Amino acid sequence: MTSTSFRRYVLFAWVALVGSDLRGAEPTPADWAFRPVLAPAVPPVKSAGPIDAFLLTQLESQKLGFSPRADRGTLLRRVTFDLIGLPPTPEEIGAFQNDTSPRAFEKVVDRLLESPRYGERAALFWLDLVRFAETDGFKADDTRPNAWRYRDYVIESFNADKPFDRFIREQIAGDELYPNDPRALVATGFLRHYPDEYNAVNLEQRRQEILNDITDTAGATFLGVTLGCCRCHDHKTDPIAQKDYYRIQSFFAGYNPVEVPVDPKAAAEYDGKLAAWKSKTEAIRAKMTDIEKPHREKAEAKERFRFQVEHSRLIDLPPEKLTPLERQLAAMASKQVYSDKRFAPTMLKGDEKKNWDAHAKELAAFDADKPKPPAMIHAMTDLGRESPPTHNLKRGDWRKPDGVIEPAFLSKISTIVPKLTPTATTPGRRTALANWIAGVDNPLTARVMVNRIWQQHFGKGIVASSSDLGQTGDRPTHPELLDWLSLEFVKSGWSVKYLHKVMVLTQAYRQGSEGSAESMKLDPENRRLGHFPRRRLDGEALRDACLAVSGQLNLKAGGPSIFPDVPAELKGSGWKPSADIAERNRRSIYVFVKRNLRYPMFALFDSPDRSESCSRRFVTTTAPQALALLNDPTMLSFAQSLAQRVMKEAGPKPEAQVERLFVVTLGRKPTTEESAALTDFLQRHKGTPTEALVDLGHAVFNLNEFLYVD
Repeated sequence: MTSTSFRRYVLFAWVALVGSDLRGAEPTPADWAFRPVLAPAVPPVKSAGPIDAFLLTQLESQKLGFSPRADRGTLLRRVTFDLIGLPPTPEEIGAFQNDTSPRAFEKVVDRLLESPRYGERAALFWLDLVRFAETDGFKADDTRPNAWRYRDYVIESFNADKPFDRFIREQIAGDELYPNDPRALVATGFLRHYPDEYNAVNLEQRRQEILNDITDTAGATFLGVTLGCCRCHDHKTDPIAQKDYYRIQSFFAGYNPVEVPVDPKAAAEYDGKLAAWKSKTEAIRAKMTDIEKPHREKAEAKERFRFQVEHSRLIDLPPEKLTPLERQLAAMASKQVYSDKRFAPTMLKGDEKKNWDAHAKELAAFDADKPKPPAMIHAMTDLGRESPPTHNLKRGDWRKPDGVIEPAFLSKISTIVPKLTPTATTPGRRTALANWIAGVDNPLTARVMVNRIWQQHFGKGIVASSSDLGQTGDRPTHPELLDWLSLEFVKSGWSVKYLHKVMVLTQAYRQGSEGSAESMKLDPENRRLGHFPRRRLDGEALRDACLAVSGQLNLKAGGPSIFPDVPAELKGSGWKPSADIAERNRRSIYVFVKRNLRYPMFALFDSPDRSESCSRRFVTTTAPQALALLNDPTMLSFAQSLAQRVMKEAGPKPEAQVERLFVVTLGRKPTTEESAALTDFLQRHKGTPTEALVDLGHAVFNLNEFLYVD
């Protein structure tokens, strides 16, 4: 054995060891995720539901148990942030505290799951997974003006508790399966979220990178496997061959990004009105075109020169004379050559500029007759009933195609040759893939989604590496529980809301966040969940919480994204704050997602840049976070609005102001000591009463009790 081989052997052995439970549990087979989901026996634990029974069995094996139940205020704040991403209101706190019925907490959970705010929170984690963004990325980072409709689709789907198997099918093949449903066409935006260097010269490489991104993201998001490891060779640790990678990729080979009208009738009316406007302005536009023509042709010729001759010639050929692959390459080249960016009035000088400006002024007189373009959908479909061939690429190099690969599924799971049913305009490949992924016999799909929901509530999934259920990922801490939940998920009709409810109604979820000394000694990572894991708010929830408690949150739902204010030095980077202050104060899920410029608060608190799938955010603690909370003008404005709210609701007495401030921000009344100390602070403050309350509110925003959920 060579030294390199030996080091690799040691590495894989170490990974396999660490992936198992080091404290005595029976090791889980390396290929456990690829095995069928079998119904495990629920452990016979007295006074425990099935989920708690699985957890207590492990705890009791170490003579441990759950921590005492969290108090009502803590529990309400926890579940409210978890399910809707906002703090509970004083009215909700009072109602829960006064409800002595056995179902009091369950009623809270039902209310939160029915809230339109639920979908807004649930969507955040999904958008991380699918690398949703509203710009291309790379240097140009151009805007995708219709991408926001996919975000709204996800929110609406979670609010409606759309069966998860339907949710999958719509995103992979909505155009094929549900051709008369505009929302299903919006769903195919999942396939459009790839970063795209649209001005790249090497078109074949660009095409391959797009296909790689779609393949990798589909594998990670729906199957929880690292397909990307197989681009160049068979997977080193998981039962996935290189051919499997290109088999899955071949389902997407005929991809065709499109912008489609939301309402075909409205689009037809627009076409008619536009034709009338063009007729009225034909002479004026012809004169402008004559002036622009030499400048456009020069710029277009320069752009053509960047491409290989065999690619640039494709632009001039009719589509029917091109192969499917050539049509894809021609579309890429045409977008660059015939871009509106090829001409700008600043190119004109002297009399040309003077004449062009005069014609432009004439044309402007007809602006009232020019119709507004119809609403469009950012979608994906196929080139036609025939797809370009997919090859097994030697070492993953697009320049070294090997044999042709036909569509097929992961060979470890299925040996069935997919049946393809073409539609009028597509080969039907994606339908076959969608039905396989969403099929009840696929052992990965339900496990992956159950694990993701568990991660949302307990900080880590039953498998901590939630997009890698393979051997190099983490082993499941409770594999039988994962399988039990997966089967329950399918039995429920693939109801995501069902998963949330059964998890948050457990003893495990309702326990306190303080672990016993013995628990901390025997299970320092809290893998057995002997206490509830304390978690910091993410940047989106932090911003929303500040807006909510300060009385500024605008709950308007849906529509184009908004641009909150940013520091002055960022406003020249394509970030123009929304003119309407109320629009700026909408929920964070509606903030524009620009790949090359994340909203500063989100970036500080570890939001991903959405260039690739993110299954679990890192949680860092850095000095800039503390400095921003202390010094950022946005935080100060939150404190000022909070002070105004408290003074309005509590009146002028400092004692009442302190109590109201605590209830609004922390969900509880202050202790006697806190009330006395903070009342004294307000009375001794050298500024005005309002300034004193602003400083106190600003301090509360910096408390761990506000920044963390116990």
